[in-house]
Amino acid sequence: MPEGSAVRSMFSGIASRYDLANRVLSLGLCVGWRNRLVDTVKACAPDVVADLATGSGDVAFALRAALPAKAEVTGYDFCEPMLALGRRRAKAEGVRLEFRTGDCMRLPVPDASCDAVTVAYGVRNFEDRDKGLRELRRITKPGGSVFILEFSQPDAWFAPLHFIHVRCVLPLAAALLTGDLGAYRYLGTSIAGFPDAEGLSAELKAAGFSQVSCERMLFGTVALHRSVV
Repeated sequence: MPEGSAVRSMFSGIASRYDLANRVLSLGLCVGWRNRLVDTVKACAPDVVADLATGSGDVAFALRAALPAKAEVTGYDFCEPMLALGRRRAKAEGVRLEFRTGDCMRLPVPDASCDAVTVAYGVRNFEDRDKGLRELRRITKPGGSVFILEFSQPDAWFAPLHFIHVRCVLPLAAALLTGDLGAYRYLGTSIAGFPDAEGLSAELKAAGFSQVSCERMLFGTVALHRSVV
């Protein structure tokens, strides 16, 4: 698993171009995946939501727009340059959205205080995945849910094409957009080493969640997990 300090440094270096790169490299599909996550959270009608590994707040802003005004949405990340972008956007757009520094290994969040916890493409970067998943469970209220949107392992027939994309095409295209080849080489490596949907579901159950369900998208390359405390 990656070292937290290395991941923080990497994302600090590409903060200003990260969201644009994601949209271009996914051909815009990441917006649909994000919206599927937000719709699933909205259906639960949460009052308190923590968006972890929030980055510049792409998911947090979408949640804020989708949920009632009374709902409290807070974004947490351990990368300050990313958080700074989110804070500036919230101020410029007049959006009631708070961003706080928080490492998913040791979140500054009280026990059982969140109705919903979201993590988009962040679990793959956890320094200790078992510890991180248990931390997500700790901050979620009984009956509340954790929603994880993450890259996964594709169907067997699609695997060769997926491998070429994430290990060859994606790093080169990202280098042109962000000027950082290494960050997106890391992305391909981290995806290859991450569990498939069934494997992550098993890890979530081992972390103490009582109900775990999963929706696979784009031939299994992306998965949305919901885990109930």
